[in-house]
Amino acid sequence: MIEEEFPAAAQVDILLLLEGTFPFVRGGVSSWVHQIIKGFPELTFGAIFIGSRADDYTNFKYEIPTNLKHLQVHFLHSDNAKPPITPCDGNHRGFEILRHLHGWFANPHVDGLPAELKQTAFYLDAKKGVDYSQFLYAEQSWQYISQLYQERCSDPSFVDYFWTVRTMHAPIWQLAAIAAAAIPARMYHSVSTGYAGFLGGMLHHHTGRPLLLSEHGIYTKERRIDLLNSDWIQDNRNALQRDPTQVSYYRELWIRFFETLGRFCYDAADRIVSLYGDIQKRQIEDGALPAKIRVIPNGIDLARFAPLQEMRPADPPRIVALLGRVVPIKDIKTFIRAIRVLATDLPDLQAWVVGPQEEDPEYAAECRALAQNLEIADRIRFTGFMDPVELFPQIGLLVLSSISEGLPLVALEGFAAGVPMVATDVGACRQLVEGLGKQDRALGAAGGIVPINSPQALADACCRLLTDPQLWKQAQRAAIARVATYYTQQQMFTSYRELYQEGLT
Repeated sequence: MIEEEFPAAAQVDILLLLEGTFPFVRGGVSSWVHQIIKGFPELTFGAIFIGSRADDYTNFKYEIPTNLKHLQVHFLHSDNAKPPITPCDGNHRGFEILRHLHGWFANPHVDGLPAELKQTAFYLDAKKGVDYSQFLYAEQSWQYISQLYQERCSDPSFVDYFWTVRTMHAPIWQLAAIAAAAIPARMYHSVSTGYAGFLGGMLHHHTGRPLLLSEHGIYTKERRIDLLNSDWIQDNRNALQRDPTQVSYYRELWIRFFETLGRFCYDAADRIVSLYGDIQKRQIEDGALPAKIRVIPNGIDLARFAPLQEMRPADPPRIVALLGRVVPIKDIKTFIRAIRVLATDLPDLQAWVVGPQEEDPEYAAECRALAQNLEIADRIRFTGFMDPVELFPQIGLLVLSSISEGLPLVALEGFAAGVPMVATDVGACRQLVEGLGKQDRALGAAGGIVPINSPQALADACCRLLTDPQLWKQAQRAAIARVATYYTQQQMFTSYRELYQEGLT
């Protein structure tokens, strides 16, 4: 359980909207949030943290900066106490507006959300529209859900459809209540779409203040990966009805739900920040207007990591480290299988998995079991969190085997310390390793890029660098030059200062 005392303020300059990140979860996005707050000491920040359940989070994982003046914490699966059963007919006008809103989400138009539908939080209120009690118990709600089932559902179970819709939409009323009670801010800044981004859209429409969206990864893409691999989603089709090439109805329903939240946020955002150029295509496909998008890569504090270069050995240490949360999207299992291949050629190899394991304990246990089954448990250390400043001088390579990434901050930190990287071809990893544009590419390769889910290719790339000191040193030099030229903290702060000044005026 969380035991920290939260700072409180009457108003702030910038209200950050955070889902499952800072200050309770370690990771690249959380570190970036911490970096941004500390980078603008002249501004006052607040934060609304949205999590799943209180038991999923312990104490702060980061020191709270002095200019973070306000912190609210809400749990979508703990805070939502159901109101007492109160049968009623329901607000006819309110349900009609919700039908129109749902219709826009199902078939959005390029000219954006109609003005009369923008006050979403306004309509999720008992006096003006449909509150949570009406959604649960009103006759109008029953009729509306029944109608949607008849018109759209391809799964035979109405019971599953009914409860899926109720479960899926319950957080919307919580977010509306959070928006209504939020402290005043001159500007809102969400670091993802999803629930945090939807909250940002409601706050923007309710107050008229600007909303800035910074996407470190495509939220809808990552949720899609999670949902396609989840075993709690029903599929009631029999064996003859199932087409293995088609996603089950309820998986697709959940995927569309998160796409809808993203579209609402894109529509409301005044500015949308991408970490790298290629991600813009996906944002535009998901509903973002090109004119709103600006590319601002992550940047790091060179002064913190550059001194580590002098601590590096002359030849590559036979230690490879994967830095990241032990969760399926990081594909730790492919890393472990690659170590099994590498162990044959490099008998003295060590592999470290450096990152928190509490987010998905079941997956972490599966990874440990896999190492045991492959008889390399003595080669692999699950270290938990380590300070990168202590880690980087000890390792030969940084490895990322992820199936989805943005522009990983840990790669930049490793580069600044002189650590080459082998990574899968996701997000901006190829750009970081090989360069972007003629001048950048002329610096050389800072490691290797391999396909996802390919232990052999991952092992081969690591082996080439670890067994060829000259190649390893070339990659080291390229890594140091690339981050110093294109990915400094000051460059990032300059770009965000412009956006903050624009929004705060």
